[in-house]
Amino acid sequence: MRRFFAQHLAALRDAWRRLVSTPLNSLLSLIVIGAALTLPSVGWVVLDNLRGVGDYSAGIPQISLFMTRDAEPADVAEIESRLREAKAGNWRFVSREEALKRMASNEGMAEIVANLPRNPLPDAFIVEPDDLHLEAQEALVTRFSAWPKVAHVQIDSDWARRLDAFLRLGKLSLTLLAGLFGGALVVVTFNTIRLQILAQSDEIEVAKLIGATDAFIRRPFYYFGALQGALGGLFAAALVWLGVYLLTPVIHEIVALYHGHFVLSGPAARQVAVLAGVGAALGWIGAWLSAAIHLHKIG
Repeated sequence: MRRFFAQHLAALRDAWRRLVSTPLNSLLSLIVIGAALTLPSVGWVVLDNLRGVGDYSAGIPQISLFMTRDAEPADVAEIESRLREAKAGNWRFVSREEALKRMASNEGMAEIVANLPRNPLPDAFIVEPDDLHLEAQEALVTRFSAWPKVAHVQIDSDWARRLDAFLRLGKLSLTLLAGLFGGALVVVTFNTIRLQILAQSDEIEVAKLIGATDAFIRRPFYYFGALQGALGGLFAAALVWLGVYLLTPVIHEIVALYHGHFVLSGPAARQVAVLAGVGAALGWIGAWLSAAIHLHKIG
């Protein structure tokens, strides 16, 4: 086991030595890999922040329970009891008198309300659900609609549906984009390893003559591809953070004009680690393909 780890450590050191021995070529490769990973990463960050935009712009969703016109105080009390038992979130009762006063307070409505022969508005309950998922809110609507003396249940879910559809489209587009640029990263690593193998073909032939196994010869190339991909992922994360840093003042100024509250956030530490891991995995795949094809020709 100790020998196994020693061989892999030696291969890692050799890969790092090759990486730093050609700084210009390595830098150019990292820029290409970082650029390939930056665009999907930006999409990732945009989707995460759009969820926050939806929360701030739409506020807390509300479900309105409108009672029938013939509902008595006892019926209202029963709905209050059912809402307590349901524990679906915060709720409040809006009487028909209070609703009429709110309507009269709106600009241009006072005269219209004064000429009404009777109050046309029903008693209502306004529920702010704890679960913000659209499916859970629609389940509450179905449940509330079956209660006695409830004439109509309305949910302000149009914004949620639009946002959910937009996010699903964004996720699909991001998946396609990530696949495209992931393939580009594999191609970049494939070509880099190919050039290294061609440059060291004589050394590889000598190593095989003295008994070096294919695994021993290929291992440094694998680690080189993984290192290059991981560093490219970290470089992409740095580019995303730079973009967030530059855009934050502008976004704060725009949000302040609309009296809103929104904080643009960059990738978290876990997301940076995932990005570096994905880059390392794609680099490893590109190195494996290149080594499998070109070392076979040499052997």
